[in-house]
Amino acid sequence: MKRGIYLLLLLSMSVHFLANAQDNAGLTLPNGFKANLFAENIGSARHIAISKNGVVFAKLNRADKQGRTIIRLADENKDGISDKITGWANYGGTGIYLTGNALYASSNEAVFKYQLDGNDEVVNPLSPITVVSGLINRRQHESKSITFDKSNNMYVNIGAYSNACQDKDRTPGAQGMMPCPILDSAGGIWKFDASKENQTYGDGKRYATGLRNVVGLDWNSQANKLYVAQHGRDQLNTFFPSLYTDAQNAELPAETFYEINEGDNAGWPYVYYDNFQHKKIVSPEYGGDGKKEGASDIKNPAVAFPAHMAPMGVLFYTGNQFPEKYKNGAFITFHGSWNRAPLPQEGFFVAFVPFKNGKATGEWEIFANGFAGTMDGTKITSTRNAKARPCGLAQGPDGSIYVSDDTKGSIFKISYQK
Repeated sequence: MKRGIYLLLLLSMSVHFLANAQDNAGLTLPNGFKANLFAENIGSARHIAISKNGVVFAKLNRADKQGRTIIRLADENKDGISDKITGWANYGGTGIYLTGNALYASSNEAVFKYQLDGNDEVVNPLSPITVVSGLINRRQHESKSITFDKSNNMYVNIGAYSNACQDKDRTPGAQGMMPCPILDSAGGIWKFDASKENQTYGDGKRYATGLRNVVGLDWNSQANKLYVAQHGRDQLNTFFPSLYTDAQNAELPAETFYEINEGDNAGWPYVYYDNFQHKKIVSPEYGGDGKKEGASDIKNPAVAFPAHMAPMGVLFYTGNQFPEKYKNGAFITFHGSWNRAPLPQEGFFVAFVPFKNGKATGEWEIFANGFAGTMDGTKITSTRNAKARPCGLAQGPDGSIYVSDDTKGSIFKISYQK
């Protein structure tokens, strides 16, 4: 009986989305929402920021054909599609953030600041202010995402240059280093005073630790707290086949979304979160057997998602355009998986996490789907063949949200029509 009810629920959800899937730039959305392509083919667009005038700034991971890595997109005729595209800078990276008339952008080693004029044009594109430099880049989890609190403090992800801190990285049977030396300078969130120039690690403070790799993060203004989405570890079955089957590896560990307070420890590499047992489980590199529980002082996630889907962007919605249920909730982009075999690869969507009184309810739902597209009538599940892979998120001045794609460089605009 329960199975029948579940199937009926899935069918009703499918009808609900498909009824609204016509056009919408190929996306399936809840009823009342519409999507259009704000821009196409601008390059590997990672995170995005939007000014109060509606100008979109996209950070490219790699330079476009004109050698630019920060792209400015304006919709001057107000039809919902960018019609003036310019750009500058020559360094790759992920992070971009706009506060007032100051635009911050990150490479994989540094964060720079640009001044914008009253028309949202960059004042000195060739002479940015260096806010912080010398951040670790070991060619693994090297992207530096950034966000800000209300006091102009900047939070920077420093990803761990390892999968599980093994003494021989990504080697079957290799044991974990204890303590993990990587945590001294990576595997966490660092806090800097954004009003200062030419800072290094010594000028910052490790705000939180035990985070393998955070690409998506945002400041929750209602709760006045930092929230981050972590990429979970890989290859449990490859490294410890006596403990984990291929099918178990496809579902473990959960991708996790945390409320972060100063001093928090999310547990990497010593534990991972098992979404089926709803427990923090000791990693096999540190003596775990798939059941042994981790220490109680390690942070629990606010929400746990299916494994290996790669959360890339986080946005707390503060606009008034969307229905009330979305107010102060979090949107999270998922890039799509590459390592869920023998199960189908999953992801390529934007999720929504409801909040109540400044706290996540623990639930989540798919908000926007279909980014990967179809081939011969079949849903694409390959990261290589996906038509778009969601990455960055930003809220426009009218309350619409924008989603970037870092494969072919599309930017989707999603709006609600009452």
